Amino acid sequence: MELNPAQFQVVKDAGFQIHAVTTLPNPENPQFPVQTFLPTIVKAIKEFDPHVVVCASKGGAYMTALWQTGQWLGPCVIINRHPTLVGLPKGVTVILCAGSNDEYYQYKREDIEALVRSGTPNRSLLYYTGNSGLLGRGYTREGDRHNMASLITYDCLPRLLDAAMCGGDPELHLMQSWNRFITPERIEAENWLGFKPHDLRRLWQSQDQKGMDENVLFSVDTSTEEYRMVETCFRAQPTVPRAYHDMNPGMWTHLDILKIERVENGMQEDGNAEPYFRSLARGIENQGLEFRPGLHTKWAFHGSSAVEEIVTNPISGFQPLMSGIRAAALWGPGTYFARDAKYVYDGGFCKLLPDGSKQMLLCLLMTGIPCLGSPTHPGVLPIRHGRHRYNSSIDCLSNPEIYVTQNPGAAYPAYVITFA
Repeated sequence: MELNPAQFQVVKDAGFQIHAVTTLPNPENPQFPVQTFLPTIVKAIKEFDPHVVVCASKGGAYMTALWQTGQWLGPCVIINRHPTLVGLPKGVTVILCAGSNDEYYQYKREDIEALVRSGTPNRSLLYYTGNSGLLGRGYTREGDRHNMASLITYDCLPRLLDAAMCGGDPELHLMQSWNRFITPERIEAENWLGFKPHDLRRLWQSQDQKGMDENVLFSVDTSTEEYRMVETCFRAQPTVPRAYHDMNPGMWTHLDILKIERVENGMQEDGNAEPYFRSLARGIENQGLEFRPGLHTKWAFHGSSAVEEIVTNPISGFQPLMSGIRAAALWGPGTYFARDAKYVYDGGFCKLLPDGSKQMLLCLLMTGIPCLGSPTHPGVLPIRHGRHRYNSSIDCLSNPEIYVTQNPGAAYPAYVITFA
């Protein structure tokens, strides 16, 4: 704690009661007798009766010894992968935190992922931060160094402690915490719109709500609840400052929405989005988890010069060549979506119309369980456990602002928003 008082303080400020054991000697000295000093930790555990034990850096050697001797098998949060950590104990909830730029403990990401998979499925979580791909001469996000500065932003470390103590899958608990970065008004709007592809049809105006009319775009009346909900999602700002450059935040509320059009493409929804939705649900349930629309599905925005091609395609709207790639694949190959509409606007990804107005898409995503993206991903995402892979990727595990889908069926373009 003396080496990283900021981490100690953020946990204390979150309301946790803390007992720190800081008098232990450096366990990395040659032939160091770790077992000799375990009684000090065990005594503190018995007296304080913690719900979770946290260690950082060299403290990982003591945590490994506690596991090996069976003297602590409760929830654990480990900051930095210590060299003595070669496997996780079965039946124990473990969250391992690591950064790609750790200057002391340097491991490949795939090796740390394999280590986390050695634990019990749905009881282990890797909180990992890594560099984006290069944009110009720099990164849009950078992985943590040894002190893991990201843990003290967005209340990340306290949320990881909550996840470790939740009694269920810590990964899903962390995902649920992302809602704190979305306003209550937007959450209400998303709930009203719904989180299942087929449920969107309740609002459709095409013949028999089948989406088989020649025209796939239907204007949403400005007086309707539907219009208000889509507008709320479009105008919503996050509850904390964005990680990316935010140009003139005040002007966003003054943009004029010229029209909102609902996309009623029955062939794309019924033949692509809905089958993928059902397949995704089965895959998550086969991992022993409950599939939860609204957690495993998301509303997000997409900008492209190919809006018309996306919404009219009878099979799958989102294909790399059609989606209008404007930037490098900073987080790996796939179709990119933004949590916030303003990110799409600021990045210049909107479609520019001849009259000077702009368009973007509001889409329902089937993200499943995402992992941190990587510019080195080959198009196939890492294994979560067993034969199950992650379903999508994001730019940050603490507070994601970008989602990347690799399957054409993982997104349905529900609305076209035209504004000026």
